[in-house]
Amino acid sequence: MIPLVLGWLLPLALGVALMAALPRKEGDGTGAGELAWTLGSGWFMGALLLTFWMRALSAAGVKFSALAIGVPLALMAALVLGFVWRRRGRQWAAMLRGARRALAGADLAGWPRVAWLALLAWLVLRFALLLAEVVWRPLHPWDAWTQWATKARVWYELKSMVPFVPVAEWLEANGAAYYDAAPHYPGTVPLWQVWSSLLLGHWDDSLMNLPWWCTGVALALAIFGFLRGMGFEPLAALAGTWLVAALPLLDAHIALAGYADLPMAACLTLAGLAGYRWIQSRSPYDLVPALLFAAALPLIKNPGRIWLPLLLPGLVVALSPRYGQTIVAGAFAVVAATILVLAQTNFVLLGYRLNLTLDLPWHGLIDAYFTLANWHLLWYAVVAVAILGRKHLLAPAIAPLTAVVGSGLLFLIFGFAFTNARVWVEDQSTVNRATLHLAPLLGVWVILVFRAWARAPRTAQRPAAAAGS
Repeated sequence: MIPLVLGWLLPLALGVALMAALPRKEGDGTGAGELAWTLGSGWFMGALLLTFWMRALSAAGVKFSALAIGVPLALMAALVLGFVWRRRGRQWAAMLRGARRALAGADLAGWPRVAWLALLAWLVLRFALLLAEVVWRPLHPWDAWTQWATKARVWYELKSMVPFVPVAEWLEANGAAYYDAAPHYPGTVPLWQVWSSLLLGHWDDSLMNLPWWCTGVALALAIFGFLRGMGFEPLAALAGTWLVAALPLLDAHIALAGYADLPMAACLTLAGLAGYRWIQSRSPYDLVPALLFAAALPLIKNPGRIWLPLLLPGLVVALSPRYGQTIVAGAFAVVAATILVLAQTNFVLLGYRLNLTLDLPWHGLIDAYFTLANWHLLWYAVVAVAILGRKHLLAPAIAPLTAVVGSGLLFLIFGFAFTNARVWVEDQSTVNRATLHLAPLLGVWVILVFRAWARAPRTAQRPAAAAGS
């Protein structure tokens, strides 16, 4: 168990070191929430770079081993950490001291401190219980068992990324190739499981899923750091983090580790948040992680090929405040017209067949979002803030994120209404997993819009009374 923990601290050290070493503007990286943001996003950066290195070793014909993978990454992390400490050691020491005070709520008093400690204790207890679920529960069946761990088991045993092929090619190969339920899926998630198994020295379909728990913790840290960086007070930022971390489906995908939907949700959220930070800072400190997380989306799951371009509307709106919204609306119209044409040709996109029959599965969507205990009050909150904060949705400070979540919602509605995915909505088998990709980012958007509405003046200035009245 100790090698497993140390092995997953390695990507954290590497990612945090690289984040801290990125060029930045004066003052960037030392403000409120920056330590939490660096730790959370740094873990994802290191975990992704780990898989890139494993791909490179496999392509070069080097067999996987804990030493072949870990030693070069450890040396890189040590070098970069040494460089960072020489240049910013005092800043980081001050940030660590501030973090200790913040955890204890030393700067709060009265009921805010009680609320802070209660929420913090809730999060710690929740993640402790989720850790127990991950390390004790055997690999859950269905997709985790038939589409992802199959690749991990083969690659671990062979110490190399041998290809998986469609069933026709597998039959023709007469045993010389490998096949599972999704041979076309990318390898990032299985490579995490391979790394865990190499650290353990044996195949363990429970302990190998530790990175799913790390993903949940890192996502919570990154969201807290983002909200603090956006000017939220500590208690408000922690409450916002708690609201996102408490989503039942998100917690379920930590506990039932092995699916790719949680890593997809985390990378999409961090790509959106890092991009939003870059829009305001224009600093490489935010641009580099935004590009990395966005580029990683297709490497986690095939729908990432769709989620990646859906980040572009936010960028267009941000870079062209005057014409961006018009450009995005025009692009949506062009895409809609293109889809209408393709639907006439029996077009298949990522395994989903397009059709022109509007048959939105209302009952399944209402059950998934509003009736069943999948999302707590997230979708009620989305409707409420969209109505209450309608004047703020396209304000310059929120419009880029509104464009991203709006694009994501349109994508989900289109998929459920105009493809064969509607079949999986009524039986609740796919709708929530597809929605999970967008849900954490949507939760942060709700928090930002609600703050904008809460800060807006509530009463207009009354006209002066008529003379003599």
